[in-house]
Amino acid sequence: MELAISKLTQRDKVFIFESWMKQQPQLDLKVNHYFSHGVYARELLIPADTILTGEIHKFTNLNILIKGKIKVSIGDEIEIIEAPFIIVSPAGTKRIAHTITDCVWITIHGTHETHVDKIKEIFIADSEKDWLKFSNINQLELPLWPG
Repeated sequence: MELAISKLTQRDKVFIFESWMKQQPQLDLKVNHYFSHGVYARELLIPADTILTGEIHKFTNLNILIKGKIKVSIGDEIEIIEAPFIIVSPAGTKRIAHTITDCVWITIHGTHETHVDKIKEIFIADSEKDWLKFSNINQLELPLWPG
């Protein structure tokens, strides 16, 4: 039976592509961490012509493109955005992006925590299954490919 790509959601397509990407050589991106009273900012430096996916964030957060031009999923659309650009990302957002130029992307979370591993544990869902469990959404677990 053939998989009908057109019937997949944008989110499904991101997960399928991400699965393929994880089998390819990986780029080690430079990350800087900044802390202020009740605020954590994660700065990601992304070279031009890089394809990447984002983490699934458990809570609403701010994303700021402070440098560059990037194609990025926003909702169910792929948009070309250019710095300066700010967006409030809803909880559960899963992004895919392709940098057109060198970019600097900052994600901001409200927290007093200063240990990066603990922040990741608090704010990031490790998988779609973890996200669904966290958000208390009960969905049937169906195989990706029927049959």
